[in-house]
Order: sequence, then C-alpha cells, then structure tokens
Amino acid sequence: MVLKRYQRAKTGFEALKSFDANKYLKKIGLGKEDYYFWKQVGKALLCTYTLFGVAWIYNETSPLGWWTLKPKPKEEKELAHLYERIKFPYPGDTDAMEEFLKKGGMIGSVIGPKGTIESDKVKKELQDKHFELEAQKLWLRMRNEVIQELQERGYDVE
Repeated sequence: MVLKRYQRAKTGFEALKSFDANKYLKKIGLGKEDYYFWKQVGKALLCTYTLFGVAWIYNETSPLGWWTLKPKPKEEKELAHLYERIKFPYPGDTDAMEEFLKKGGMIGSVIGPKGTIESDKVKKELQDKHFELEAQKLWLRMRNEVIQELQERGYDVE
C-alpha cells in the first residue's frame, strides 16, 4: 500500500510535464486549430496600421495638400496669400535677392513693396464686416424679443 502511494505521487517536474496547456488554450480560442485565424488577424492588423502610418506621413509631407475638397470660408480664401510658403533666397546671393524683391518680396515684411498697407486694408475690411454682422445679429435679437413681449401682452404684431 505504501508502495502504491509512492508510485502515484509525482515530483514537481513530472506534474509540470503532465500539464496540458493546449487543453486550456483551446477553451479560450487559442488552440492549434486557431493558429491560422490569428495569423490572418495579425496580417490584417499589420497591413491596416501600415496604411494608416503611410497616410499620416503623407499628410505631413504632402505636395498636394490633404483634404483639398473641404470647402474654405471666404475669409480664409481672402487671407490665403498671407500663409503661402515663400522660398527665401540665400542671404549671400545678391542676384536671387534682387529677383525676390522684383517679385514683391514677402507680403507684410519690411523688404517687400506690397507690404503693410494692403494687409492693413484687408484686416480693416474684415473687422468692419465682422462688426456689421454682430450689429445685425444684436438688432434682430432685440427686435424678436420686443415682438415676443408685445405678442404676450396681446398685441397683434406681424
């Protein structure tokens, strides 16, 4: 009887060898028959993240611009010339500097003849438009409040 107990008792190593990990992995969908599925999922994720990465890099360095079909507001179109990328001449190159000045230089800079007067006019016009729009909104709001008050009192206002 003592001999049988000793024969049944296993050392830690033997117990570890008898542990079947695949049996437990199979229950949660990670068995040997699921390897192909997870391999395909991995490939799909890799391809997807690669495409997103390429799109992200292209977005940062695109020569075409990104989302060019999105409509731009009128104010942004009017001020677009202020945000253009300008290739400045190398400081020591006098010929390129003269050509740069002939083209008009940088708008808004001390160098260029197009400079501050035009940008101040555009800025003033936009401020005036904005002021007029706000005044009109305020007038309509006040008018609607008065009409509503009169209607509550029983007056017929069209």
